[in-house]
Amino acid sequence: MMRATRPAACAFLTRSKACISSLPTTAERNTMPCFQSICQSRLLNSKISNIVTKTATFTSSSSSSDADDNLLSSSRGRNAVSLLPVYLTDARSVTKYHPTEAPKGALQLSVAENQMLEDLLVPALCKFSTASTSSNGVKGLFHSDQIYYQPTHGREGLRTAMSQYLQRILKLPKGKSLDLDGMVLGAGCNAVLENLCFCLTEPGDAVLLPTPYYAAFEFDLQARAALKIVPVKTMEFQSGIEASDGTISQAMYYPNSKSLDAAYAKAVEGGSKPKMLLLSHPNNPLGVCYPPSVVKECIDWARAKQVHLVSDEIYAGSVYNQVNEETGEDAFHSALTLASTETSSENGLGLGPFIHFVYALSKDFALSGLRVGVAYSENEEIRLPLQKLNDLCQISSQTQLLVEEMLSSASDEDQLWATDIFLPENNGRIRSRSNMLQSVLDESGIPFLRGDSGLFLWMNFSEFLPTLAEGESEGFAESQDSMNTRERTLYLELTKEFGLLFTPGMSMRNELPGFFRCVFTAASDEEFALGLERIKTFVSAKRS
Repeated sequence: MMRATRPAACAFLTRSKACISSLPTTAERNTMPCFQSICQSRLLNSKISNIVTKTATFTSSSSSSDADDNLLSSSRGRNAVSLLPVYLTDARSVTKYHPTEAPKGALQLSVAENQMLEDLLVPALCKFSTASTSSNGVKGLFHSDQIYYQPTHGREGLRTAMSQYLQRILKLPKGKSLDLDGMVLGAGCNAVLENLCFCLTEPGDAVLLPTPYYAAFEFDLQARAALKIVPVKTMEFQSGIEASDGTISQAMYYPNSKSLDAAYAKAVEGGSKPKMLLLSHPNNPLGVCYPPSVVKECIDWARAKQVHLVSDEIYAGSVYNQVNEETGEDAFHSALTLASTETSSENGLGLGPFIHFVYALSKDFALSGLRVGVAYSENEEIRLPLQKLNDLCQISSQTQLLVEEMLSSASDEDQLWATDIFLPENNGRIRSRSNMLQSVLDESGIPFLRGDSGLFLWMNFSEFLPTLAEGESEGFAESQDSMNTRERTLYLELTKEFGLLFTPGMSMRNELPGFFRCVFTAASDEEFALGLERIKTFVSAKRS
């Protein structure tokens, strides 16, 4: 394996340096009462011309003179909205389902939330909120030290509890542990991911993303980090597009060295330096885990190219079919495990400077409202910049203490509530919903990927696309405009005529039109049952 040289491994980039150079002197720290406020003030004031203007590189239809004339808002703020997926406008315009007020309204099956856990979560969180005891014997979430500034990268108690929790769900190598100094806890996965991008890249650098990908990545990576997304198209680089039943197989979505090389070359050709490869694993929107061989090939490629690999494993605790039926092995293997190497250090996994990880509690615990995200890296060059940038997105001390109690709580049988009680029950419920949807899709003859993780299935509705316009060719030869137009027509038909609100594949840069993500956990039992009936009705109506 190629060993990174010091200059190549150094990710102490311009933006990160600017963050550190804005720190106060020792004399200022001794005389000023609010050290963290000084850091933020200097970052915003003395570096604003060098940093903020660089990161606001959006595509804008307004001229610079138009922007200068507008005294009420900035072009960068207005253009941030343009990064949101177009389908959201259509989704917001339809009447949503209500059992009495809008019984024919559209069922929301496109937002990746889990609506099946309130009965488990609410009583448990109420219990955890009163279970903690402070050093002076006071019970409850408010300890005296909570009213003051907290460690920028998170309270040590929560970082320890999070490390032990991740050790279990990621099945990290025995005898090794995460380095707490490499862990940063911030207000959600998108916040810590953006900060990681800020520390590893420069504005205009390219991030490679295998398709299809989570649509909101485009906002997360471009709005302020100002990166250029280069989709990694995979299908032409895999052998045999069709599976035995004539559908696109799961393997056609796997990135490999050839597809990564092609995306890398495209980035360079477009004038951008490829700096990052972002993997969603388990994958959103596909609802499947990448095989370990695929993840390992990506790791080896990234290290050889000296490109930073970030593994977003936000669904790691929602692997509801944990054994691969074909291989008999574990379905999920964390990139942290696959990238681990021998190290002389007592702490850490031996990841080196190019492998990074993000996670959050929004999906596995349905706690998107608490805003608890995790970034982990063993790149020592970015640790201080990452911690200081987290000033802008810290988690409240009250929330940290609640989550620490939740992840650490054990029953009388020495079972941890989070990993031994809650997650198995949650995965059982997810599996049940997935199986119900798969049965209806099988019964209806709709091709789909057989999911093993996440909250959704990837469905192929291309059979129901409008006919091609004259001069257009089917498959990869079809123009992008034609693909977008035909899929949007089908999307609007599903939404407005049949009350099914899915996530369209084109919004996730899928290579072919007519694919949709169905979030089967986003509805109540009654709504989900109705959704299954509406799918049957749609298929029957289209084929009659």
